[in-house]
Amino acid sequence: MRVALLSYRSKPHCGGQGIYLRHLSRELVALGHEVTVFSGQPYPELDPGVDLVEVPSLDLYREPDPFRVPHLREFRDRVDVVEFATMCTAGFPEPWTFGMRLVRDHLDALRTFDVIHDNQTLAHGILELQDLGLPLVTSIHHPITMDRKLDLAAAPTWRKKLSLRRWYGFLRMQGRVARRLRHIVTVSQSSAIDIAREFGVDPGRIDVVPLGVQPEVFTEYAGERVPGRIVAMASADSPLKGISTLLESLAKLRTDRDVTLTLVTRPTPGGVTERLVERLGIGDIVHVVNGLSVEDLAATMGSAEIVCVPSLYEGFSLPTLEAMACGTPLVVSNGGAIPEVVGAPGVCADIVPAGDAEALTAALRALLDDPDRRARMGAAARARARSEFSWETVARATARIYEHVVHESRTTATTD
Repeated sequence: MRVALLSYRSKPHCGGQGIYLRHLSRELVALGHEVTVFSGQPYPELDPGVDLVEVPSLDLYREPDPFRVPHLREFRDRVDVVEFATMCTAGFPEPWTFGMRLVRDHLDALRTFDVIHDNQTLAHGILELQDLGLPLVTSIHHPITMDRKLDLAAAPTWRKKLSLRRWYGFLRMQGRVARRLRHIVTVSQSSAIDIAREFGVDPGRIDVVPLGVQPEVFTEYAGERVPGRIVAMASADSPLKGISTLLESLAKLRTDRDVTLTLVTRPTPGGVTERLVERLGIGDIVHVVNGLSVEDLAATMGSAEIVCVPSLYEGFSLPTLEAMACGTPLVVSNGGAIPEVVGAPGVCADIVPAGDAEALTAALRALLDDPDRRARMGAAARARARSEFSWETVARATARIYEHVVHESRTTATTD
């Protein structure tokens, strides 16, 4: 099959969308399919054999100057003006404008593909492709309405709440589009339930395909684990990731344990994480790192005695799976799909209620004090990750969905 993969942004090192795009496209090619990625900025890292069609935007959120003001010569057309104006009024226009550019500039090319797979754009332009009769599958990793609820609950002022409501304004579009899509694929049963509830989607139109892990990268650590080291990851300085809960637990643990936290994140300067570390007086035992290669990330996970995933909500949680593949025992929350990833409580991970700092402290303390149980859990975690989750399995399951969608499309065209 000729597959077009669409993604309004494909940042490879932060968040799961770029990771999903890269590994799915590589494994589809390995299965004999032809894959072309249509992506806005930041563009993805892709493997040999996967083609890229760039769909340029104004790239308003690029590093190191997010929310930038473009030079006048950068504006090419009305869509660029709309994109900039929406940002200036605190909105997030990228999904919407990507869909507009895609249909305007690449419709003829997209007609030549056997199937089109949208990676959570959920824009009006994507729905237009379906309405034109093109075979379409859409991935929704989780409904971003969950992020909005948690961000609004944590907002300290009414001004901040108003700003957040404006930022998440694109969700009205995503909800309308999702309700009309015929074929949705998501990454967990938890996400499937939430998508049906939050977006009003018929559950019968949702397929679940869990994510995979790179066993050749996330593998058993060859060195010695660092005594007392806890590792956690947060793709964003957001309440969703539950880092505040972990920091509160760390402050309690340090009173009777020699512990350190390696936090893989890029915290917002002066943001929630920095302020809380300072208030709790734990700056000497919290080490923030970012910009790691996947090999360095795997080594960091493998060097820890425990990896902690305290998220309030996750649609899947790739960091959890990657830590399991490294053979590192975990203490995780019950937020969203995390229990689906780790399996039975106490085998690969201890599971605590999301947002409960006391329960998290007790679980971390007990596991730090029990090296034999850590060893058993780490071995079980590695075995589960290797046996249950692979990107090849993801690609095969996704290709079966493509085949169903293509067959349905051809049958409909024949009867019309």
